[in-house]
Amino acid sequence: MSTTPHPHPPHREPDAPRDLVGIGIGPFNLSLAALAHPLAELDTVFYEQRPGFDWHPGLLIDGARIQVPFLADLVTLADPASPWTFLNHLKARDRLFPFYFAERFHIQRAEYDGYCRWVADHLPGLHFRHQVDAVRWNPERDVFEVDFTQLDADGEAEALGRTYTRNVVLGIGSEPYVPEPLKPLVEAPAVPVVHAADYLTHRDRLLAAGHVTVIGSGQSGAEVFLDLLRARPVGREGLHWLGRTDAFAPMEYSKLGLEHFTPDYTRYFHALPEGVRDRLVTTQWQLHKGIDADTIAAIHDELYRRTLHGGWPDTVLTPGVRVRTAGRIATTQVELHLEHVHQNTRSRLTTDAVVLATGYRERPLDRLLAGLDPYMRRDSRERPRVDDRFRLVLDPAVTGAIHVQNAERHTHGVGTPDLGLAAWRSATILNSLTGKETYPLPARTAFTTFGLEPHEPQIPQARQAAQVLTPLVEGR
Repeated sequence: MSTTPHPHPPHREPDAPRDLVGIGIGPFNLSLAALAHPLAELDTVFYEQRPGFDWHPGLLIDGARIQVPFLADLVTLADPASPWTFLNHLKARDRLFPFYFAERFHIQRAEYDGYCRWVADHLPGLHFRHQVDAVRWNPERDVFEVDFTQLDADGEAEALGRTYTRNVVLGIGSEPYVPEPLKPLVEAPAVPVVHAADYLTHRDRLLAAGHVTVIGSGQSGAEVFLDLLRARPVGREGLHWLGRTDAFAPMEYSKLGLEHFTPDYTRYFHALPEGVRDRLVTTQWQLHKGIDADTIAAIHDELYRRTLHGGWPDTVLTPGVRVRTAGRIATTQVELHLEHVHQNTRSRLTTDAVVLATGYRERPLDRLLAGLDPYMRRDSRERPRVDDRFRLVLDPAVTGAIHVQNAERHTHGVGTPDLGLAAWRSATILNSLTGKETYPLPARTAFTTFGLEPHEPQIPQARQAAQVLTPLVEGR
């Protein structure tokens, strides 16, 4: 396939504003960059502080699969003819026929990571080892100023730079969440207490520990527990698995239930009052925090296999438990103080290692956008307001737009971090930027009608004629 960038003017002014600067290169901004690539009228650049694309490397457990079909790649649901589809990745690697005969609708997590790396390696306009430090609005020039630090191979500052742009898209992702009672344990690393995000990095130490406790009843907790279980001797497993939910529950994966991850539901959710949205998010945990049914079955199969010759495996699986406090015993063990949320009983658990499958939280935008604080509009809980086209609501004096990706669950619902909506959201953003239906999107995506009043997708307003766009420039 050709990855040659579009022709560009030979004499581009260095301070000329770009049309879009992307901050962060995870799957969502990578999707946006891939869909923006063929649009010669858009001048885009994307910055990422890491040395290369890196998608949850600590959880690329052998055999673990993503929870969405392969069609939820970076581009297909907006442009199936794009050269950046997963199927084209297979074709480039001479793997189409093996994939065809494998009959796998859900691919391995490591395979999805490899696909994204392939796109990142070939797509122009991506700049790794570029740490964005601040974003400001320049009212004299009607542009955003994006300050960045270029990093060397050791992650040290090498040079400072500034880019001017009419629009920004934030795709800085989420970060591992550690509950307060367990933070002191993570900060004192004598006994392995690690977040699941770093599981594979510490896997050998965890396997060598006499007893391991996994905390967290979602998909990551289940995958870590299963991997540890399979690797430990029969009868000497030494595993505890604890979770706060009432059960090790399956993820909602019925076909109509999945329609909560459609543009139709996203539009419906966005139009609800703020208080209703907040209540809904807390009740919909099983849509995105449950466990894949195949993983549950694999855990039960492995536990059952270990009973074939009599006896039970040395494992304890207990839902409905929260960790009240935790401390160290000398330098070799951890003591967890537990409380059962229904029995109202308490106990202590001594363990040699802990894996925290406690999820992720959206990275706060305040530090990066401190210079824009006077212009930002917030809700009653001081969260940024986000409109239906994924733009932060700013003072009308700001003529540019700041779009967000995976930072709008409070306004757009449970589909915000879902890979299946990546291409649609990217196309929505690009349609907004170009002022036309650059990527025609379906008016209806679900059989379910959410609400009594329809919320039709809006057609972007046309750009002002005075705004001149410049073609994509490689290496800027």
